[in-house]
Amino acid sequence: MLQPVTAARKYTVDDLLALGEDTRCELIHGEIVERAAANWPHSSTGKAALLWSARRFDRRPGVRWPGGWWIAPEIHVLYGVEDTFCHDIAGWRRDRVAEMSRSLMKTRPDWVCEVLSPTHRARDLVDKLGVLHVAGVPDYWVVDEDERMLMMYQHTSAGYVMQTARSGDVIHARPFDAVELRVACVFGDEDDEE
Repeated sequence: MLQPVTAARKYTVDDLLALGEDTRCELIHGEIVERAAANWPHSSTGKAALLWSARRFDRRPGVRWPGGWWIAPEIHVLYGVEDTFCHDIAGWRRDRVAEMSRSLMKTRPDWVCEVLSPTHRARDLVDKLGVLHVAGVPDYWVVDEDERMLMMYQHTSAGYVMQTARSGDVIHARPFDAVELRVACVFGDEDDEE
């Protein structure tokens, strides 16, 4: 005898928070998804991208670098009752966000950066991309360690427009186009000695 099909339970941000502060999980379309443990290339690339962006922008404006941002790794951001992502790196403009939350961030970021992992490729390139667009995140970077490629998605009303750059390219990329980016620095292929 056939059993009736029932919809899978949709989890909420409250269910995610009940798991505790140290959880390595995200909430994607009502599903609690455990984040994969980072391997060395993923971790190293994430660190290089964080150091490049934080050194130049995670400060008050002025002095040598432009500043004007809050930049943080592994911070949970609420996008809706069924979507809370723990981004590899996220950034908020200080002129828009005066102070960072000590817990779950409820203000959408101005920039998100994810380093692709083999098990979460579709989540980063499809699921998260759609949610970030609806939320109005202006700039979404995806770093593909395997292909040595940086994908930069810029928000438009119709959808994201993607540009790509490879390790070895030198670019000015939104939202950090005030300074030159040697893409190799994001992959740790070159020292970031400026």
